[in-house]
Amino acid sequence: MQCEVVAVGTELLLGQIVDTNSSWIGEQLALAGIDSHFQTKVGDNLARMTAALEQALDRSDAVIVCGGLGPTPDDITREAIAAVMGVELHRDDAVVERIRAMFYRRDREMPANNLQQADVPEGARVMDVQPGTAPGLICPLRRGAGAAGAADGAARVIYAVPGVPWEMKRMVSECVLPDLQSRAVQRHVIRSRTLRTWGHSESGLAELLEPEMRRLDATGAATIAFLASGMEGLKVRITAKAPDDETALGVLSAVESRARAVIGEAVFGTDDDTMESVVLDLMRSGGLTLGLAESVTGGLISARLTEVPGASDVLRGAVVPYDRAVKTGVLGAPDVYAVSSEMAQAMAAGACRVLGADVGLSTTGAAGPESHEGAEPGTVWIGLHLDGEGEAVRVRFNMARVMVRQLGTITALNLLRTRLLAREG
Repeated sequence: MQCEVVAVGTELLLGQIVDTNSSWIGEQLALAGIDSHFQTKVGDNLARMTAALEQALDRSDAVIVCGGLGPTPDDITREAIAAVMGVELHRDDAVVERIRAMFYRRDREMPANNLQQADVPEGARVMDVQPGTAPGLICPLRRGAGAAGAADGAARVIYAVPGVPWEMKRMVSECVLPDLQSRAVQRHVIRSRTLRTWGHSESGLAELLEPEMRRLDATGAATIAFLASGMEGLKVRITAKAPDDETALGVLSAVESRARAVIGEAVFGTDDDTMESVVLDLMRSGGLTLGLAESVTGGLISARLTEVPGASDVLRGAVVPYDRAVKTGVLGAPDVYAVSSEMAQAMAAGACRVLGADVGLSTTGAAGPESHEGAEPGTVWIGLHLDGEGEAVRVRFNMARVMVRQLGTITALNLLRTRLLAREG
C-alpha cells in the first residue's frame, strides 16, 4: 500500500502558512506501516489540483488531500475530486443537517455558503468523524496501473480532510488510517531510530557508515539517512520495515549497534535526547554540580540547560563576564589575553569558586565579525575545571556571529560530556 499527500492552498506556496499537516500525516503513515514516497503542494486552482490528483493516483494506491473543504469560493477540493472521479456533486441532506446543528449549538444561524460543504461526489461517502463544519470524504475509484505495477482497473481511493490541524488529525487517526490498513493486502510496520551525534561532518559520517549502508542496500533490511541540524548536531536516522514491531525493533537495535561501533563517542544520544539532557544526566549520576562562566556564548549554555526540567539539582548558576573587569574582579582571572587558554581555565576555576560548584565550564572568544585582542573572528576557547584540574580547548568556526555562539555552546557541552564519560571509566 502506497499513499501520498496533496496539500491544497495557495497560502502554502506563498509561504504565508507552513505546511505542518503533511509532515504529521507522513509520520502517521510511517507508524502505520504505509509507504509514502511523495508529498505535493498545489494552489487553489481547479486545473492544477486535478492534475496533481491525477499524477498522485497514477503512482500511488491512495491519496490524502488536505485542505480546500471550507465554505468560501476558493475551497474547491470537492470539485477537483469529482472531476478526477468523472462524477457530479450532489448535496447530502444528512450533512446539511449535521452542519446546521453545529451552528444551532453555538446559538448561531448557518450562513448559506456553508451549504456547499455538504456537496459530495457521487460514489463517495462521508466520514463518521466530523469535528468541524467540513466533512471528510472517502472517495473510491478505479484507475489504470499505479503503485508497484498494479493491474489495470485496480482500486484507488482519495481521502479528503480539512486543513484545520485539530480537525485533520482526528479524521486521519480515526477514519483514514483504519480504512487504509483495511485495504492493505499485506501489513507492515515502519519504525525509525535517530542517533544524535556531534563532532563529525555529514560527509565524514557517510564515509564511516558506507560499508553498513551498502550492506543494508543489498539486504533491504533497513535504511540510513542523515539530517544536518545546526546547533543540534547531525542526526543519523535508521528506518526499518518489518511485519511486526518486534522484528522491526530487532533490526533497528542491530543496525544501531553496528553504527555506534564505527561512530564511537560522537553519538551522544538517541531520538529525543539533547546534548543538555545527556550532560545533566551524567552530572546527576556522578553527584556533581555545575557552575558556568560564559563570555562569548553570553548565557546560551545556561539557557539550554535550564530548558530541561529538573536542571536546578545540577546547575548552580552562571556568570556572564562580558567585560574584562568582571572576569578579573568577580572570577579572579589574571590580567591576560581575553581569548586565551589561560583566561578560559581561570574562568572555569573561578566559576567553581564563586558559585560553589564541583565542575566549572567556561567560554571566551571572538564571535566576530571583528577580531578581538588579536584573535581571529570565530575563535572560541572552552575551559573546564573538573576534579581539581583545569584544561582548555580551542575551536574555530568560520561562520556568522550567531552560529559561532551557538556552535560554541554545544561544543562546550560536548567537551563536558566526553570528560564525564572518561571519568566514569
